[in-house]
Amino acid sequence: MRLSLVQSRALSGLEAARVTVEVHLANGLPSFTLVGLADVEVKEARERVRCAIQSAGLEFPSNKRITVNLAPADLPKDSGRFDLPIALGILAASGQVDADRLAGWEFAGELSLSGELRAVRGALAMALARPAPQGDAPDARLVLPRASAQEAALVPQATVYGAHHLLDVVAQFLPEGAAGLPDHAGGDASGWSRVQASAAGAPAPAGPDLADVKGHAGAKRVLEIAAAGGHSLLMLWTYWTSRAAKNMLGSNGS
Repeated sequence: MRLSLVQSRALSGLEAARVTVEVHLANGLPSFTLVGLADVEVKEARERVRCAIQSAGLEFPSNKRITVNLAPADLPKDSGRFDLPIALGILAASGQVDADRLAGWEFAGELSLSGELRAVRGALAMALARPAPQGDAPDARLVLPRASAQEAALVPQATVYGAHHLLDVVAQFLPEGAAGLPDHAGGDASGWSRVQASAAGAPAPAGPDLADVKGHAGAKRVLEIAAAGGHSLLMLWTYWTSRAAKNMLGSNGS
C-alpha cells in the first residue's frame, strides 16, 4: 500500500481539532516532504521519526519519495504530537503496519531518537473532543504516551491506551502473519495497556479561600493572576490595612 491515513488532533487553545495525517510513498528521487501549515517543531519531526524508526529496528523507506500532509491545510499545527502518527503512517504505507486496523484510533506523541514516547500537551482536550459513538460504531480510542494517558483518562468513558515505546504501539497493529518485533530496552508487558482514571484519594484538607475575603478586589485579582501563571508575588501593605486582611490575603497567596 502506498497511501495511509492516521488520525490525530491539533491543539488550538482549549480545543483539539481533528487532523488527518496522510502519508504517500512514491518512486522517484528520495525525499521526505511535510506539508499542511506545520510549525518548525512539526517539520523537525522528519528527523525524529526517521531515527526513531531505524533505532526501533524497523525499516525506513529511505529509497522512496515520502510526502506527509497534515489535513486540513489551513489549521496551524505545532509541537511534537504528530511524531507518532507520522511514524505509523509511514509504517502503514510501507506495509509494516496493517493500515485497516488503524481506523477508529487517534494517536499523539513525541518520539525520542531511540523510539521512546514523550508526553505532549492537550491530552485532556483530545479526550474531551473525541466524537460521540454513531450507532453500533465503537467510541474513538486514544493512544498516548503513558504520562499523557493518565491525564486523558480523567474524562469519563474515554478509551485511552498508554505506551512507552514506538514498538509497543506497532505491535498492536501488525499485519496478519507478520514476524515478531525486535526487543527494545526496557520493554515489558506493561509497555502497552489501557489506562483508567486513578481512584480518588482522601479529600484534601480545607485551606484558605479567597471567597472569605470581603472587598480588596484588586488584591484578589493580583493573587489569581500570580497563581494561574506561577509568578512570584511581593505583597506590600499600607499602614491602615487591617490585620485580618493581611492574614487572609497572605495565607491565600502562599
